[in-house]
Amino acid sequence: GIVLVAINPYEQLPIYGEDIINAYSGQNMGDMDPHIFAVAEEAYKQMARDERNQSIIVSGESGAGKTVSAKYAMRYFATVSGSASEANVEEKVLASNPIMESIGNAKTTRNDNSSRFGKYIEIGFDKRYRIIGANMRTYLLEKSRVVFQAEEERNYHIFYQLCASAALPEFKTLRLG
Repeated sequence: GIVLVAINPYEQLPIYGEDIINAYSGQNMGDMDPHIFAVAEEAYKQMARDERNQSIIVSGESGAGKTVSAKYAMRYFATVSGSASEANVEEKVLASNPIMESIGNAKTTRNDNSSRFGKYIEIGFDKRYRIIGANMRTYLLEKSRVVFQAEEERNYHIFYQLCASAALPEFKTLRLG
């Protein structure tokens, strides 16, 4: 398959707007510069042409920008399918499980809110190739973080949130100290 290497510039770049989405829409892979939108367009086009499921694998180290890349791909799908008016599809999908975020995110030396778990996001399309829903499955990768953290890193956010709430009446039975 096609491999796109993306590097997190740690700043916003003007290469992800709707005008760029429109430039990549309908183009063939290789006709334009390498971009997450080119990969998304190829998957979208093959889904429509072959009427078969497609996969995009986003992989990388902590802080590499995997979540942001997935977000851009979802925004691309929402825009080209005409589903964008349904209030930021990518935001709804990524914010669909805030509990998992607190349980599975931790502070690392590269990212104060680093996701320490994997995500499998499945986006459903109707017969007109418009987004009709999404499902996100998560799986915890770093069990070792519970008992050990590197210098200047933290355990999962949930432990700090629980301790900060220890004085609340509803948490008295947990005997947090």
